[in-house]
Amino acid sequence: MITGVHVIVFSSDAEKVREFFADVLSLPSADAGGGWLIFALPPAELAVHPAADGSRHELYLMCDDIHATLAELRRKGVEVARDVSDQGWGLLAAIRLPDGAELPIYQPRHPSPL
Repeated sequence: MITGVHVIVFSSDAEKVREFFADVLSLPSADAGGGWLIFALPPAELAVHPAADGSRHELYLMCDDIHATLAELRRKGVEVARDVSDQGWGLLAAIRLPDGAELPIYQPRHPSPL
């Protein structure tokens, strides 16, 4: 029934963020017309957490080795916005997108459904 998930990242500097996903993260893409890139994503998971303050949605990148991944991203000029912290369920950090926004990244410890 469900064949995939389409994620939208809204940005005040969409072109630079698209370039970041293409050039720095090396995500393959297709041009949907007029340079509007649609990026392929690696396998994904979806979790539903309780929220007393209303619904919201969050996007996290996942990796197998957060320290190696952050080191590689730093070599590519990416700013690490939040250093690694142990959350119990995984090791969490954040990188800075070209528009100034933070994008969380983590190394999960929880079982994967894949």
